[in-house]
Amino acid sequence: MVAINIQPEYGYVVLTAVGTCFLGTWHGMRCGGFRKAAGLGYPTPYADSAMMNAASAEQKHKLYLFNCAQRAHGNYLENHYVALTALLVGGLRYPLLSSAFGLVWSLGRIVYAVGYTSPTKENGKGRLAGAFFWLAQLGLLVNAGLTGYNLAF
Repeated sequence: MVAINIQPEYGYVVLTAVGTCFLGTWHGMRCGGFRKAAGLGYPTPYADSAMMNAASAEQKHKLYLFNCAQRAHGNYLENHYVALTALLVGGLRYPLLSSAFGLVWSLGRIVYAVGYTSPTKENGKGRLAGAFFWLAQLGLLVNAGLTGYNLAF
């Protein structure tokens, strides 16, 4: 049997984890703004090629930005559960390191989303400015793996 003593610093991990959940809400609100600007009703998940082809140049750009916001949100959702799980597990042994990786991950996700919806970058390439979230996510995974290793051995 292994006893786990949770350090008081684990509170930072919990606060960081809650912050990542608020970040998901922020993503959803951003998508709502882009949806409204594009004039797309619910439940349309993306502007398809038929909509894009029928739109004026200005409307096409709004639809494109909505699609970019949706994709940034989708990418966030695809990665959130991995980062959140690793944050909470790794924080059991290394709470400050885990929280720091979580904060950098969150900042990267913000930069990624804002860059993805940059009106001056083609093909969503503005997202690359926030790609450093991948390094933070790797750090979270390694940290969680080390925590598991230390518990097992």
